[in-house]
Amino acid sequence: MSAGYSKPPLGGGGSILDKIVLRKKEEVADAKRLISIQDLEKADHFKRTPYSFKEFLLTEDRTGIIAEFKRRSPSKGLINGVADVAEVTQAYNNAGASALSVLTDVDFFGGKTDDILAARAVNQIPILRKDFMIDEYQILEAKAWGADIILLIAAILTPKQINDFGKFAQNLGLNVLLEVHNLEELERSICPNLDAIGVNNRNLADFTVDIQTSFDLVNRIPDEFLKISESAISNPQTIKELKTAGFNGFLIGENFMKTNNPGASIKEFVAQI
Repeated sequence: MSAGYSKPPLGGGGSILDKIVLRKKEEVADAKRLISIQDLEKADHFKRTPYSFKEFLLTEDRTGIIAEFKRRSPSKGLINGVADVAEVTQAYNNAGASALSVLTDVDFFGGKTDDILAARAVNQIPILRKDFMIDEYQILEAKAWGADIILLIAAILTPKQINDFGKFAQNLGLNVLLEVHNLEELERSICPNLDAIGVNNRNLADFTVDIQTSFDLVNRIPDEFLKISESAISNPQTIKELKTAGFNGFLIGENFMKTNNPGASIKEFVAQI
């Protein structure tokens, strides 16, 4: 097991992020006491071969959209307290999403383990476990729950952790998405053990969003990685512009989840791409 989180030597993170990471360390410690690694490895999903993120993202009959199921967030509070995860993720899939993003953070985003299990039971496309990964144990959890992709957030990890976690995940057959917020994070975090690099257009210090971040960084991401733009995408026209700029994938959560019918909302959105 790795030593988990240690403060990166450079920049990164606002107070919310610090709080999330502190809470995450407690959560992981609790989870390890409750469920052994051996138990995780015995889970049915642990034996399955994860879907290829690249294959689903680049196929012609999908949209490149990574559609997110998210109940709440620290910046917006409650987004949608009534949506059913199986129903919504199936609708996302049917509308042409290339992958699903499912929040599993409990305290800050209202997610739970059962959300991934429920989404996995009804979908045959890749699922991203969206959480704050600080320990290899969480990567084993993701595999056991039926996820195909894990997220590594540069703002809370050292370059060594990103390299080690990426290698650990890929050895389990999982796809690895690195999330960066600026050029400095990108440059210090690139390593071979990644499949995709996502530019989060949200400033984690004050939670403001600016789509320009994606356009500024797209050509700095080496072409061997899938390129993903995350957050601040609410207009189909933006997807066209991001595609032209060189992005392969587009993570969209709030835009669909804040409506009464996220499934209908993505269908309408896709019709305009």
